[in-house]
Amino acid sequence: MKKSVFASLLALATLFPGTVSMVYAQGAQSSQLTIKDPTEYNDYTNAVGQTGAAKTAALETFLTKYPNTVVKNDLLEVLMVAYQNSGDTAKTLATADRLLASDPGNLRALFIEVYTEETQAHAKSSPAEAQPLLDKAAAQAQTGLNAPKPPGMADADYQNLKKATTPFFDGAIAQDDANKKDFTGAIAAFTNELKAYTDPALTQTGPGLNDTYLLGQAYAQQTPPDLLNAAWFLTRAAQFAPAQAKPQIETAAEYFYKKYHGSLDGYPAVQALAKTNLLPPPDYKPTQAPPPPSPADLAAQTVASTPDLKSLSLSDKEFILFNGKKVDCSDQAAQPPASTPPPASPGAAPAPAPAPAKPCVSGDPAGKVWDTMKGTRVEVPGMVISASAESVQLAVTEDNKQSKKADFTINMKTPLKSVPTIGATVTYDATFDSYVADPPMITLIDGEPPAKAKPTPVHHKPAH
Repeated sequence: MKKSVFASLLALATLFPGTVSMVYAQGAQSSQLTIKDPTEYNDYTNAVGQTGAAKTAALETFLTKYPNTVVKNDLLEVLMVAYQNSGDTAKTLATADRLLASDPGNLRALFIEVYTEETQAHAKSSPAEAQPLLDKAAAQAQTGLNAPKPPGMADADYQNLKKATTPFFDGAIAQDDANKKDFTGAIAAFTNELKAYTDPALTQTGPGLNDTYLLGQAYAQQTPPDLLNAAWFLTRAAQFAPAQAKPQIETAAEYFYKKYHGSLDGYPAVQALAKTNLLPPPDYKPTQAPPPPSPADLAAQTVASTPDLKSLSLSDKEFILFNGKKVDCSDQAAQPPASTPPPASPGAAPAPAPAPAKPCVSGDPAGKVWDTMKGTRVEVPGMVISASAESVQLAVTEDNKQSKKADFTINMKTPLKSVPTIGATVTYDATFDSYVADPPMITLIDGEPPAKAKPTPVHHKPAH
């Protein structure tokens, strides 16, 4: 999504260097960049007047011949963009490095560095591999946010450049924090990014829309999750999401709204608000549902009310495995009865009767469900959290997908020929082998991609 921003930023202001004039008069005062040597000036005009590959070669020759020229930084900017326009990423980045060595606060060079590092990070196969690149991008983004106006740059040009780069730099810091699971930092940086867009339309597409979605995810991944804000920003993102992404985002938005409110009652009004407001307005006040039963009670109730435990969905079985508590009422039966309260003094109101004790029901909900699962083969769909040829970890439930936390490990029968990328949606056939409730993980063995359905045979009638 950030490619369009990359192109628009480089085209934001003319990158042609500041006016370069010949100044021969002794002690002449000028705010313009000046080349006093006629030979250097002629070489300069020849270099900047070239086009295509001839221009990059001429600029490199000029900078080699005049390493301390007063127009060094300006020409490095021209050279950097020339390489970028030619599609030479390696030389674009190398030129940005040279420019930052000479001008550490150069916003255009910092933008290119941060953009490149984020792109490389997103191509990594695990969050741990991506982290050093995201850390570097965030550090350079912070440098960009703090960079002062360069001497000689017009204030209007500087303000335009700041407007274009500030949201991008805030977004890089937010992505770094989110990858480290510093969701407080990520929420602050994503919020700063969205507020920095001077045109509201920029939050409805491209990086602004993508990071609105990621802000909703950050609220969902907090401990405890902020369901109200998660629902808002995911709903906002869903209003403008492209067709291929819209159903997934809408599902997540509805999930967190329902989890907070108890139902989807009133949700259409929230969708209308989110379409016209970037941040939650004062009238976004859905009532919070009463607290649900404890996870242990809910697991026990589900097992008690389900005649055929095999009929439960995979996510319901997982919930019971991780939350069902084994209860042995014989321990309670051995306890002495509660002591009788002393009689009330004469004339005093009788003491209230103690509340009846909650009846104890023995059982092992998790054990009963696991008995129906162990050794059985099943298709497991989920989002890839980490992967190797031998083993893939998946997030299967909606909560785990939003928090990017693995709850299933699929150990492969034979090494995969093609290892899936992080974030991909996949399905594997595998056999339940074991589980642990803390930290929660279900492990399956003999995993393999689902068998392809055999084509229906076509029977041809004999020719007459």
